[in-house]
Amino acid sequence: VLTPVMAKDPLAEAGLHYDELNKLRILEPDVGQKTTELKEECKDFVDKIGQFQKIVGGLIEMVDELAKEAEKEKMKVCTVNTFKMTLNRCDMLLIILQAIGARNLLKSVAKQREAQQQQLQALIAEKKMQLERYRIEYEALCKVEAEQNEFIDQFILQK
Repeated sequence: VLTPVMAKDPLAEAGLHYDELNKLRILEPDVGQKTTELKEECKDFVDKIGQFQKIVGGLIEMVDELAKEAEKEKMKVCTVNTFKMTLNRCDMLLIILQAIGARNLLKSVAKQREAQQQQLQALIAEKKMQLERYRIEYEALCKVEAEQNEFIDQFILQK
């Protein structure tokens, strides 16, 4: 009677291995583990991209709200012209300064939004490249698995 320990060397030479449950496997244990790890990393990556998209969506909504607020302030400044006669000069100056401040804030927010958008686009490009590397590695592993399956089939047919 052959035990897995006795049959290990000839099987290993033929590209067959026993796992920790004494089941016959085509892949070497470390290759199988790396494949599992890659699968988990890919899942984590997809989850992080989903979270990233949610954050970006929230950021865009927030910036849009700020733009609406700035537009409301602009409208308030426009209505100031109709009340010009009733306001004294100090009040007018204060309103103008507030309008200028609001306009400057809007410009600043727009620049920040642009810079953040560029950063996010760079991050997306980087993650796409990483995903492509993972895809190529996965395809290579699938090819190795197919070759090993073919080898096993040929080995079994020769017996």
